[in-house]
Amino acid sequence: MREPPTSILIADDHPVILRGFRTLMEDVGIDTIHEATTIVEAYRAFYRQRPGIVIADLTFGEHGVSGLSLIRRIRDLERRTRILAFSMHDDPTIVARALESGACGYVLKDAPAAEFLRAFDQVRSGGNYLNHDLALRVAMLNATAHRSTAVNLTERELHVLTLIKEGDSYQTISDKLSMKYKTVVNIISAIRRKSGTHSFAELVSFSMKAIR
Repeated sequence: MREPPTSILIADDHPVILRGFRTLMEDVGIDTIHEATTIVEAYRAFYRQRPGIVIADLTFGEHGVSGLSLIRRIRDLERRTRILAFSMHDDPTIVARALESGACGYVLKDAPAAEFLRAFDQVRSGGNYLNHDLALRVAMLNATAHRSTAVNLTERELHVLTLIKEGDSYQTISDKLSMKYKTVVNIISAIRRKSGTHSFAELVSFSMKAIR
């Protein structure tokens, strides 16, 4: 039986969160702790150090839920790594997408420390973690998922929506599609009008329901 990992990477863009994590991890005997405050730093640190566990936020600055792309890249590089998503997002579509991307567990940022430590212990030991409420909401979501064709999106809008679902920022979408930044903004505004979403968080949620 494999020993539980003793090295960890914590990826979060808030220094206070990083300090709190470090204290908790030191208290439970983790002896090697790496930190990153950006997606790029996190991937580079993982590539160099190959920690056994990654705790990853999903939102970095203005880059949407770009933590999803980090989880996918880590999972593609190393299948054995245990990944725990730690996020303010309680939308079941985002939770489901994190798990689909390769996270072994998901904990909300407003959860008590005791719940986080339970999740960490479960994931570290080779299991998975999702509290009962989130698990129920994800199950209900899967039963009622709908497709984006219901709102008559154009091919270009669907392409942009797909990239939003993948966690790309507006600038990244602009670069990938060779579009002006303003054009991307206009397309996303059109998607929001058609889908009835009123914030970027709602748009991300819609993208995860709509693009399968």
